[in-house]
Amino acid sequence: MSFCLDDGSELLFGPATASGGNEPVTAILSGGQLDEAKTRAFIHTAQAEAEPQESKEGLSEKHSFSARRAKPLFAAVAAVILLVGGFFGYRYFSASGSKQISSIAVMPFQNSGDLADSEYISDGLAESMIYRLTQIPDLKVSPRSSVFRYKGKDVDAEKIGAELGVDAVMSGRLVKRGDNITISVDLVDVREKKTLWGEQFERKMSDLLATQREIAATIAQKLQLRLVGDGATGITKNYTNSNEAYQDYLQGRFYWNKRSPDTISKAVEHLERAVQKDPNFALAYAGLADAQMIVQYLSRKWSDDYLLAKARENAMRAVELDPTLAEPHATLGLIGTYQWKWDEAENEYKRALELNPKYPTTYHWYSRLLRAEGRYPEALAQIRKGQEADPLSLPIAENVVQNLVENGDLDGALAQCRRNLEIDPNYWSIHLRMAAVYFEKGQKEEGLAAASKANDLVGRAAIALGFWGYALATAGKRDEALAVVKELEQKYAAKEMDGVRIASVYLGLGDKDKAFEWLEKDFQARRPTLMEMCLELEFRSVRQDPRYRDLRKRMGLSDSL
Repeated sequence: MSFCLDDGSELLFGPATASGGNEPVTAILSGGQLDEAKTRAFIHTAQAEAEPQESKEGLSEKHSFSARRAKPLFAAVAAVILLVGGFFGYRYFSASGSKQISSIAVMPFQNSGDLADSEYISDGLAESMIYRLTQIPDLKVSPRSSVFRYKGKDVDAEKIGAELGVDAVMSGRLVKRGDNITISVDLVDVREKKTLWGEQFERKMSDLLATQREIAATIAQKLQLRLVGDGATGITKNYTNSNEAYQDYLQGRFYWNKRSPDTISKAVEHLERAVQKDPNFALAYAGLADAQMIVQYLSRKWSDDYLLAKARENAMRAVELDPTLAEPHATLGLIGTYQWKWDEAENEYKRALELNPKYPTTYHWYSRLLRAEGRYPEALAQIRKGQEADPLSLPIAENVVQNLVENGDLDGALAQCRRNLEIDPNYWSIHLRMAAVYFEKGQKEEGLAAASKANDLVGRAAIALGFWGYALATAGKRDEALAVVKELEQKYAAKEMDGVRIASVYLGLGDKDKAFEWLEKDFQARRPTLMEMCLELEFRSVRQDPRYRDLRKRMGLSDSL
């Protein structure tokens, strides 16, 4: 017996009954994601429902006769059910059809309790779901930066799906009362405007770790994803057995994502607690290494290698515990870049991309290495991949701006800055990059205004103060620029500043000799941020200077650009 769709695709084949009898046997559904095991289970259920459940002592002749007459009828009903179910299964899940779900966005969980102390849980659950689903090779998952802009906003799933270009949207709600949490989850096919799955989980906080794995696995099942090999392992992987360590990890990531000098120190504290509570928690070690690198970058405290060495130690520990993680390899690449170990750094970045080509941070940091080496077309190609993976990431967008300048596209760089400011007008670093582009275009007043905005937003922190001095000098405000130099030198003496930023102000003042004096100080002290002279646009004016080429050569870089 064979049933076909109107396009000729075979839907059901096989005999309806066994030879010589009335017993239904297994029929096989063709096409799509409906596999043989599911079909057998369905028929077994239909057959069990079709057969009368009588006692073992025997059946009356009347009942036996009725049962024999009923079996062909139930067999026919089962065949019809299979035919109808197979039709819709084929139409919805066929790999060749347009209905297959291949992309998903996981929304930030709504914290219905509105408790500040549980926000890290609601954010962390969503981020954990994103991370786990990203491990599935053929599933496109919207990155954190794309979905978290909807946090706290009342936007329906269909609109989100249209804006992010995904097939399905998962949303969640969390209520915490003491040690009890209620997690409600909905999964919506935004194309068909129908709910694929909805469930409520009543759990203890001590069950949080297992619950988020359970939710991720159920989502994959409801999306009809075939999880084999690494895909199955990634989504159900047990990264820690300590619920307390997991909660500290969530809090650490929560503060890390805020990227401010105040919150990043809290991130380090929580991640340190996580690895203390579970010394085998590889993800926590990887997160701790990242946080320690960000502490150094934001504080500019490069006076010794302590934090850098600790970051390397923690990243290496993460790799030792879990060689399949891409994140610590990317971090080791960044550390290698700041330690001027160029080949080692590139190898780590390549390894990270092999392990997880969906991790956008690797493209971001790798492109910086390529740009430092003067490999500008390669750097632009890498950061474009990073932007494709995470289109709303502002740090990645910054890198795009700098790469566009290096490749001669000043108008494209300025347009990118404006797009970034539409996403977040208060992201100080984008204003700084815009200022640099304006100065490259010779628009000094616009450049000074953008630099002033960046400096105001960050509160004259060391990371922006150097460029502010350069901007003042370039705009002809010499006395104000020299006042900034004095402030920077005091910070340098207090080991809160590197010489490369002071050098940039002197370049704005036109004093190249002083600029190279400060660059040489950084070289003699092996300051990691000296490599920023190869990255920041302020130093483009001295790239042909023999002293600049000599510094590059002594750092292990090519002396020709």
